[in-house]
Parts: sequence; C-alpha cells; structure tokens
Amino acid sequence: MFSITELKNYLNDNNSDYEILEHESPILSTQDAAKYFDINKAAPTFIVDTEHGLVALIISSRRGKIDFKTMRQTLGFSRFKMADKEKVEKEIGYQTGTVPLIGHNLPCIFDNSLLENDYIYGGSGDVRHTLKIVPNDILRLNNIIKHIGVL
Repeated sequence: MFSITELKNYLNDNNSDYEILEHESPILSTQDAAKYFDINKAAPTFIVDTEHGLVALIISSRRGKIDFKTMRQTLGFSRFKMADKEKVEKEIGYQTGTVPLIGHNLPCIFDNSLLENDYIYGGSGDVRHTLKIVPNDILRLNNIIKHIGVL
C-alpha cells in the first residue's frame, strides 16, 4: 500500500508521465469530480471477486453502469461480482473508493477505450488526491490479464 509520497517515488522511478491532483474534499460523485477534471477521462478502479480471487477492473467512466453478467460471460469468468469491501480492505489495504490505479498489486482487467485519452484520472490511494496519468503507464505498471474492447 503506497502513501502519496511512495506513489510519487514509484512513478518517478518508473519514468511515468503523471500528476497528483490535490483537492479539499473527497470525490464522492460525478459532480464532485467535474470540479477537478474532465469526467469523460475518469478511470475508476473497481475490485471484483472472481473464481481466481480479487481482480482490479480499470474501466472508463463513459461506459456507465457495469453489467457484471455480460462482463463475466465476455471475459470468460464463472464468477464476476463486486468484491465485499471488508475483503478488499483486508486483502489489499485500501478502502472502497480509494483503490489506486497503480499499487494495489492485483491482476487487472483494462478498458482499452482509455487509450484514446492523452491522460486519465483515477484513484491514488488517498481520498484527497487524484492520479492524472498517461494510460500506457497504467498498462506498463500493472499486471494486465485481460482487455475490454473499445466502446
């Protein structure tokens, strides 16, 4: 689990193109996020429970509501559902809503439509900071096991 300083050091050590945006209050809604960045470039990290254990789902906010049944079938899982928040916190140390784009040490499913953006915005591990980063750095610094096609 990275602190903001550790996240910055890790990203610098890996030659990442990023910025950490600080905000006065946690982002709890789309309206909150819109105060700080283009929400069409938002990339929340959801933690899903599968038959292989926890997996990070990094997905474009433009997709709207996640259809877990369709995703389960499309991605070839027999179980694919939102993970229990207590299980997430116990296994990776982050609370729901604070899971970072990088540093959770989980296998990832990545939404390729995010590659259409110059930068994407997502979790930093801290409720008062957002990570702005080049999408290819997310691919490079995570263990990507599956991809979701472009919108």
